[in-house]
Amino acid sequence: MTGSAASRAARPEAEPGARPGAVAVLCLVQFVDVLGVTVVVTALPVMLRDLHASASQGTLIVTGYAMFFGGLLMAGARAGDRYGHRRTIVASCGLFAAASLLGAVAQSIAVLTASRCLQGAAAAVAVPAALRLLTTLTAPGEARRRALAAWSAAGAAAGASGFIVGGVLTETAGWRAIFWLTVGLAAGLAVALLRTVPRDSRTGPRPALNLIGSTLLTAAVMALVVGTTLVADPTYRTAGSALLGVAVLVGAVFVVVEQRVQQPLFPRAAIASANLRAGAAGNFLNTATTSSVMTLATLDLQDRLGQSPLQAAAFLIPFSLTVILGAALAAPALRHLSARATVGAGLLAIAIGSGLLPISATVVTIPVAAALGGLGIGIASVAANSIGTDVAHELRGTASGVLNTSAQLGTAIGTAALILVASASSTATAWAVATVVALVAAGLFARGAASRRRDPH
Repeated sequence: MTGSAASRAARPEAEPGARPGAVAVLCLVQFVDVLGVTVVVTALPVMLRDLHASASQGTLIVTGYAMFFGGLLMAGARAGDRYGHRRTIVASCGLFAAASLLGAVAQSIAVLTASRCLQGAAAAVAVPAALRLLTTLTAPGEARRRALAAWSAAGAAAGASGFIVGGVLTETAGWRAIFWLTVGLAAGLAVALLRTVPRDSRTGPRPALNLIGSTLLTAAVMALVVGTTLVADPTYRTAGSALLGVAVLVGAVFVVVEQRVQQPLFPRAAIASANLRAGAAGNFLNTATTSSVMTLATLDLQDRLGQSPLQAAAFLIPFSLTVILGAALAAPALRHLSARATVGAGLLAIAIGSGLLPISATVVTIPVAAALGGLGIGIASVAANSIGTDVAHELRGTASGVLNTSAQLGTAIGTAALILVASASSTATAWAVATVVALVAAGLFARGAASRRRDPH
C-alpha cells in the first residue's frame, strides 16, 4: 500500500468541524422537505375556491410537488456530489424560499402549481445531500444509528404532520400562511446550515452530472408518479395508464444509456450492493404499506364516519407520535438484532396495525392502527436506512438518492394500488391486501436475516 493510500485508509469516516447542532439541522431539512408533500392536502378545497379553480385543476398542486421531488432525487444526489453537499443544500433552501414566496402571493392556479413544482425540485436537491452529510459527519456505530433514527423520525413524522399543520393554518390564518411559514423555515435552515455544518471539501475528481441519464430517469420517475396517481381516478385512468406506459418505455431507454456512459447515475458497484438493494426495498415497502393505509383511513373517516378533514387528520396524530417512538426504539433494537431482522419487526407491526382495519374500522380502531403503523415505520425506516447507507464512502451520495427515491415511489405506487383495489372491491379488501404485503415482506426480511447469520459471506 502506498503512503497516500495508507493515509486515505486511515482517515476517519466522520469528518471534523461539525458543531453539535449539525445533525439536528440536517434532520430539519428532511422534516421541512417531506412536510411539503402533504401540508397542502387539507387546505386544497379552500385554495381552489379562493382561486376560482375546479377540483380537477387541483391535482397538480398535490402531485406536482411529489412528481418533482421523486423525479429529481437522483439528479439532486449527483449535484451534491459534484458541487458540494452543504453548498447544494443552501442553494436549495434559497430556491425553496423563493418558490414558497411565489405560492404565498399566487393569484392563479397556474402560478400556485408552478410554486409547488419548484418546491419539489428544491426538496429533491436538498434531501439526498442532507442524508449524505448526516452519514459523513457521524462516526460509524451508535452515533450514526442515533442520527439515522432522528432522520427517519423526522421524515415519517413530517409526512403525517403535514395534514394537521395545513389544516390548522388554513382554519386559523388562511392557506397562504402555509407558504409564508415555509419561506421562514427555508431561510432559517440556510442560516443554521452555514453555522453548524463544515464547509465542503473536495478530495477527488468531480463526477459528471450525466445530463442525458438524469433527464431520462427524471422523466421516467415523474411519469410513474403521475401515472400511478391518475390511474386510481376513474376519470383519468386512460391518461394514467398511458403515462405508466411512457414510464416503462423511458425507463428502458435509460437502462440502455446507463450501460454506455462512463459515469452512470447508478454505478455498477451500487447495483451490485446487497445492502443498498435491501435498504431501498425496505424503504419502498415501509411507505407503500403505511402511506396507502393512512390515506384510505383519512378518506374513510370523512366519507363513512362523517368527520371533517381536520378531525380526520387529528385521528392520525398517534401515527406522528409513535413514529418518533419507533425511531427511538430502533437504535437499541439494532444492538440486539440484525438490521434486516429489525426491518422485519417493523413491517410486522405495520401488518398488525393495518390488519385491525378490515375487521373493524371505527374512530377507536383507526387511531390504534395508526399508532401501530407509526411504530412500525419508525423502527423499519431506521433499520432500512442503516442497511442502505452501509456502503463504500464514494457510493453514499448515490445511496442517499436511491433510498429517498424508493420511499417516494412506495408512497405513490402503494397509495394508487390500494385506491384501485378499494374502488374495484372495498376499502376493507384494500386494507387486507396491505396487511398481506406487509406480512410477507416481514417474513422475507426475517428470512434474509437468518440466511446471513448462517452464511455471513
